[in-house]
Amino acid sequence: MPIKIPDKLPAFHALQDEGVRVMTETAAIRQDIRPLQIGLLNLMPNKIKTELQFARLLGATPLQIELSLIRIGNHVAKNTAADHLTTFYQTWEDARHRKFDGFIITGTPVETIPYEDVTYWSEMQQIFDWTTTNAHASMNVCWGAMAALYHFHGVPKHQLDEKAFGVYHQKIMKPSSPYLIGFSDDFMIPISRWAEIRMEDVKSRPEVEVLAYSDEKGLCIGQSKGTRRLFVLDHMEYDATSLGDEYARDVAANVPIKMPHNYFPHDDASQAPLNRWRPHAHLFISNWINEIYQTTPFDINGIGR
Repeated sequence: MPIKIPDKLPAFHALQDEGVRVMTETAAIRQDIRPLQIGLLNLMPNKIKTELQFARLLGATPLQIELSLIRIGNHVAKNTAADHLTTFYQTWEDARHRKFDGFIITGTPVETIPYEDVTYWSEMQQIFDWTTTNAHASMNVCWGAMAALYHFHGVPKHQLDEKAFGVYHQKIMKPSSPYLIGFSDDFMIPISRWAEIRMEDVKSRPEVEVLAYSDEKGLCIGQSKGTRRLFVLDHMEYDATSLGDEYARDVAANVPIKMPHNYFPHDDASQAPLNRWRPHAHLFISNWINEIYQTTPFDINGIGR
């Protein structure tokens, strides 16, 4: 089934060009099924790129999905045009009355700032609590995952001396997890962050389950036991060029940055990188959507009861 997104959203034609099936609202109404309602709280500076990355993965799943774009109401985005936000986004305050089958909270480049000093931290705390009653399942990504681990379980983040940056091997810790069905014993995933969640801190919280981790970079995927709340520390959604774009940006700005680990062929930045994580990204999101479909109430208003 295709993904339903606004016809004029920039991602619409980009997805069509990639062969991802997208659906207009008119066509969706003709299908006598309830599409899964997925919300994306997009905290990333380049919102259009992030919309495309997540819509690409959601649109490849076999179920009809209606994607709603959500933003923080009291935060002014500097890298996305105001008319784009007005046209395609709801503030969380406007959306908080809704129920979602799945809700994704992205990362944002504020890892170096204490949580309480982030200007919209109070709203983030409300949103995290709101997901426990208004979202059947939630997926928190990168800073969103670190912040959710801190909010729900008191797990601290630790500042890194240098950026965790590159493509790293991850180990499966719970092959029986419905989110990891079909995964190989290890897999690769891009990492780009200035903070980490240490395994010893996670292991001291028995209510947090480790699904996958890296020997070099710590927790990759975790879950609150007995819930459908996931913490994904790294960037399965990234394009093949995402790390390279970040590297070129920092080099141009004279920001100290090492070449991304295990990314460019032969560590040669003039060569095009290969996307070696795409199959697992699609599989993970497909498993997540399937688990939601198998467990969410037929009447969406039953979520949270």
